[in-house]
Amino acid sequence: MPLAIENYALIGDLHTGCLVGTDGSIDWLCLPRFDSASVFGALLGDPDHGRWLVAPVDAASTSTRSWVEDTFVLVTRWTTPTGIVEVTDLMPVGDRRADVVRRIRGVEGTVAMHVDLRIRFDYAAALPWVRQVPDGDDVALLAVAGPDAVVVRGPRLTAVDHAHQAEFDVAADETVDMTFTWYPSHREPPAGVDVQAALDKTVSWWRDWASRSEEPTAYAAEVRRSLLLLRALTNEDTGGIVAAATTSLPEQRGGARNWDYRYVWLRDASMTLQALMLHGYADEAQKWRQWLLRAIAGDPADVQIMYGLAGERTLTESELPHLPGWEGASPVRLGNAAYQQYQGDIFGEVMVALHEARELGVTESAASWPLQRLLMQFIEDNWTRPDNGIWEIRGEPRHFTHSRVMIWAALDRAVSGIEQHGLDGPVERWRSLREEVRREIEEKGWDAERGTYTQHYGSSEVDASLLQLAQVGFVAPDDPRMLGTVAAIEHDLMSDGLLLRYRTESGVDGLDGAENPFLTCSFWLVEQWARSGRLAEATALMDRLIGWSNDVGMLSEEIEVATGHHLGNTPQALSHLALVRAADAIGRARDADGGPVSQDV
Repeated sequence: MPLAIENYALIGDLHTGCLVGTDGSIDWLCLPRFDSASVFGALLGDPDHGRWLVAPVDAASTSTRSWVEDTFVLVTRWTTPTGIVEVTDLMPVGDRRADVVRRIRGVEGTVAMHVDLRIRFDYAAALPWVRQVPDGDDVALLAVAGPDAVVVRGPRLTAVDHAHQAEFDVAADETVDMTFTWYPSHREPPAGVDVQAALDKTVSWWRDWASRSEEPTAYAAEVRRSLLLLRALTNEDTGGIVAAATTSLPEQRGGARNWDYRYVWLRDASMTLQALMLHGYADEAQKWRQWLLRAIAGDPADVQIMYGLAGERTLTESELPHLPGWEGASPVRLGNAAYQQYQGDIFGEVMVALHEARELGVTESAASWPLQRLLMQFIEDNWTRPDNGIWEIRGEPRHFTHSRVMIWAALDRAVSGIEQHGLDGPVERWRSLREEVRREIEEKGWDAERGTYTQHYGSSEVDASLLQLAQVGFVAPDDPRMLGTVAAIEHDLMSDGLLLRYRTESGVDGLDGAENPFLTCSFWLVEQWARSGRLAEATALMDRLIGWSNDVGMLSEEIEVATGHHLGNTPQALSHLALVRAADAIGRARDADGGPVSQDV
């Protein structure tokens, strides 16, 4: 069985990432990109679906772990009855290869170590042909299946029932290195990795990137790690930002709400971009904007809500029945049918992000404003359409209030581009449409009896996404209409002190089953409280949310409050970028109150 979701830590090379368990097993790895097929898939099944275990032989061993400061180099320290050993795991950055490095170093005494390697290409559908091959003065393990190949170097491994295993002793000050390198099977195996050089370069790269962050005034350590996680989910070549590193981790134990998040959502990527920009990362804004221009180039009518890492447009959803799923939650899905949905809110998120880039001094390129004008033309022609909304409902499209507000935000930022930055466009027409959209929202998306904005027109339901109305400036955080909406959200959606996205029992999403509190929504509530004078409550909730981070500071999509277990895909970009926003809001509120400027818990 796979571990609890919170027992995994990410290592990555800016193209893909491994999930390393507290037991020393890499149970998830897709090569060479996040959205490639897995070579280790035990996360969604059992060890025979692919894993790489490196751990002490003694079952009584205990471990602690941490990332090397400001990096994605993971150090696990094992304490055994006979000694102490450290395993350092990393994926080297900057070498244009797909390598996993595991360094085993003796600290005290002598420790017997065990290796269990099970290579399973194509989501465990392809058992490779594995053989020992000469490698200089040594022997390497070579595994091939179809287009994929890996070469494994280190202690000699022995075949045991479709696995490859080894046992060896590591004494104090002794080092044993293992490397795992993927390459296209039609090429020759790449040369070995200089482990020390790769380690030094990787640590240096991550620390240099982290050092360019503008220090927040609250929750500095948590914000710093969240920004690093957002960068780790960003492809260094294309600029695409995946929503999470995994597929099909369930929103409810044993449930079917299991989705593939290894793609680039315009919404999530836009919000991630805002979080990075506000902390000093203008280069990332430039690169993501270029990704956007490439991905959505052409007819705005063809704009999708999500794409592959390089802008791929076809993300056909299918099921992998040979994988039983995490703790039996099925189906396991590949691809995501939501790419074919219309979601009107994405235009707002994109325009808001590009507006903030302008505000921070990122100059328009020759193509970026013309593209934005095309998006605005599409909005003018389609703003009245019902859509599937921010949560990608698979039920009947509706007129979601949040989506309409985001269309208002797109128009508002387009007008600001002309009024504040001297860009060209039909400003009078956009101003007029902006006011028309606002009038419609106030008329059809407002429930006067309850004193709240509604989830969609004609409904009395509320939705946590309405917390974004103040974020984009549609209403002020302390406006009575916003306060009424917050009160309704707290009444209807609060579960054990955290927020659900919406009431699944309303049937709006067309799906069976329920889900757990959605971390992003609770971070949005922190931000709202901090901006509307409820700083003590905001801080208390923030502390509680951060308390659910795992031992290395990672958050998934949802929390099972009764147990504290993580659920949903991980690490979740939306959770971490919402954490950054919430921390910033608390920092500004503290500064305004003249209170403490950093976390004191």
